[in-house]
Amino acid sequence: MGSDTTVRTTRHDAILEIAIDRPEQRNAIDKATAEALGAAIIELEQDDALVVGVLTGTGGGFCAGMDLGAFARGELPLTERGFAGMTIGRPGKPVIAAIEGFALAGGLELALACDLIVAARDARLGIPEVKRGLVAAGGALRRLPERLPLGVATELALTGDPLDVDRAQQLGLVNHVSAPGAALADALALAARIAANGPLAVAASHEILRAGVDWTEEQFWAEQGRIAGPVLLSRDAREGAVAFKEKRAPVWERR
Repeated sequence: MGSDTTVRTTRHDAILEIAIDRPEQRNAIDKATAEALGAAIIELEQDDALVVGVLTGTGGGFCAGMDLGAFARGELPLTERGFAGMTIGRPGKPVIAAIEGFALAGGLELALACDLIVAARDARLGIPEVKRGLVAAGGALRRLPERLPLGVATELALTGDPLDVDRAQQLGLVNHVSAPGAALADALALAARIAANGPLAVAASHEILRAGVDWTEEQFWAEQGRIAGPVLLSRDAREGAVAFKEKRAPVWERR
């Protein structure tokens, strides 16, 4: 287990659990926490033994966004990768947000920087910045319209009112709805399903999904060939086929 004063990391084989640990501040992000989160994301990206991350919060809540007390003192919770060290420079490996209690303001923007969301049924999701005279500038105004109908995203942004988790799942924002208290366990189970697959194939699929939204049709096929081609020729691809024929679990070599 790794730790910082505000962020804890725990390894579960190929999964890195990253926990924001400021429960007394509702896991709000100050400068030190932004830097610690950014360091945890870099650890996930740079360690070849890690395939997927799970981002969560301690104390029954995910994250309440920017620490307004620190902001009032002139502190900005930013790194070169944006708010909390991950909203502009999004993680280069898949990350699942495990939400209990609340993901509000920058907290929801952290979840939107992740690839998948598991949320407890009673969690509150929203971007209430306009109620404080602020703008949700950590990525929500781009990523909510990517994941929700524009009218729904607009209502969330302009009213600042929360979105019900069951409706969020129906609209595709939330992947899995958990019983209260079970979001982290369910997210880790989902992460284990991802980590069991070929790591080269997971990484290539993630890269194509993330970048492909901005490609033309012609670019898509060219870039997909560039990224996926080496995977097709890898030892892991052959191992996957042989293991299937032999009716056994594959043993990945990451090459």
